[in-house]
Amino acid sequence: MEITEFVETLRLDGGLLADAADTAGADAPVPACPEWRMRDLVRHMGTVHRWAAGFVTEPREDRGPFPEAPELTDDELVPWLREGHHHLVVALHTAPADLRTWTFLPAPSPLAFWARRQAHETSVHRADAQQAAGVPLTPLPARFAADGVDELLAGFHATDRSRLRTDTPRTLRLRADDTPGADWTVHLTPDAPPRTVRHATPDAADAAPDSTVEAPAEELYLALWNRLPWDGLKVTGDPSLPALWRERGAI
Repeated sequence: MEITEFVETLRLDGGLLADAADTAGADAPVPACPEWRMRDLVRHMGTVHRWAAGFVTEPREDRGPFPEAPELTDDELVPWLREGHHHLVVALHTAPADLRTWTFLPAPSPLAFWARRQAHETSVHRADAQQAAGVPLTPLPARFAADGVDELLAGFHATDRSRLRTDTPRTLRLRADDTPGADWTVHLTPDAPPRTVRHATPDAADAAPDSTVEAPAEELYLALWNRLPWDGLKVTGDPSLPALWRERGAI
């Protein structure tokens, strides 16, 4: 996907997140994050957007401290969220293509990293806000959702922070059945982070996996982020591997 596509998705979902927060009210519980109320979600996103924008507008080589949200009344929270979101969208839209700044996952460029990461961060939490508000989830483009699955598998779960381990080597295949090329085999072992192999075509896998999970890209994306139940996903083979993901796959 192009950087401009990520920024546009970020723009749209950030607005929808703020709208849902307005609808729900600051005290509404967030189903996917039981310890949070809506005010906590808004504080988190307002802070994350400002933190990310800082790496774009004031490039630096290290992570630095994560900022704290200011003390705001409930009535001030959503306008503050909208302000930070707008600043991030403008920062990404106007940033130079050769931006050099700190990142924490592989990407074609720092600008591509921040556009992609913030688009997915915002889309997942937009789903949280809409669930809290009791309104229908806004559909995501299949290609964007498939990209989010790829970021989760080949990005976050390729690091030592991943808790996905098995007693013996096992393989879990994940496939978005509405998106060409959205097909991955995750190799799980006792001692190392998962290794993900992308398949260009459905018959490209080397061997039959121990377990396979198939669904449309958006359902797979939200289920892997633990925002939707797995009931609607087609699971074949060993059911313990999808169960392992549900237990230990949170980021």
